[in-house]
Amino acid sequence: MPVLALVSTVFVIGFQQLVQWRYGPMGIVGLLLLSIGIKANSPTCSSIGALVLALMVAGPAL
Repeated sequence: MPVLALVSTVFVIGFQQLVQWRYGPMGIVGLLLLSIGIKANSPTCSSIGALVLALMVAGPAL
């Protein structure tokens, strides 16, 4: 079980670093809002986080 926790932690940290490198501070804010909303079971917070991430990804296309 500790190996699974270690692997998932490394994956999450790597994903956060990728988002920060690619999309900057607003990407981290969106990811943070999304993860807090999912953990707190708050649809408003998770929707705002998903919207911020979607706007960051689709920004160059708009």
